Amino acid sequence: MTDMFENHCWQDIIPPEIIELYRPYRRDLYIGPRPALLAIDLYAIAYRGGPRPMKELAATYPDSCGIHAWDAIEPTKAVFAAARKAGIPLFHTTTDSRPEAKPTRIRATNRPIADHDVDLFEFHPDFAPLEGEVVIAKQRASAFFGTPLSSHLVQLGIDTVIVLGESTSGCVRASTVDGFSHGFHMVMAEECCFDRSDISHKINLFDLHHKYADVMHSDEVVAELSRREAGL
Repeated sequence: MTDMFENHCWQDIIPPEIIELYRPYRRDLYIGPRPALLAIDLYAIAYRGGPRPMKELAATYPDSCGIHAWDAIEPTKAVFAAARKAGIPLFHTTTDSRPEAKPTRIRATNRPIADHDVDLFEFHPDFAPLEGEVVIAKQRASAFFGTPLSSHLVQLGIDTVIVLGESTSGCVRASTVDGFSHGFHMVMAEECCFDRSDISHKINLFDLHHKYADVMHSDEVVAELSRREAGL
């Protein structure tokens, strides 16, 4: 019989005996009555080089997530569409690249970024914000750190934040943990999160699922949001 709580992408790398150690974390997964969607850093830069393995792209496009980013496009489009049809608030994050707002030494991670890279942080055309959707400019990894995101969510009465984007081990993880710390129920759309490394992606999803978030398959998220749209 399939263990639905552990029926996720990490099963091929997390040994059964380790999964058993986390049995006390098992619980019912859900999306609360007042959800919002948080799209983390869906930059065009993450898709550069096309749907190819990272080992083929790393030297030329070190900021790309290669095939992992491209595999997430269709599921992400489906979640975006379901969220918009259901009328739930959408938030998008982007790096704050304004010279007057971002001191030289402030970066989201310790990875060096060349000065010209700020011109590459445009939204992927499939995930560009629509009118009325809020764009959060951030200087660190977390969408909550030093931004008004939490205030927006509180004013809207949001109880659940559905997270997707990149990278699973970086800005997605930091935002998910901070959202949990701010008191929101955090849900991660599994197939809509991605990373440069598939191993890093899977291990971080495993860890977040057991401690800070409900990792749900994207089709489960779509189905639930579709029920909301239908008033069920």
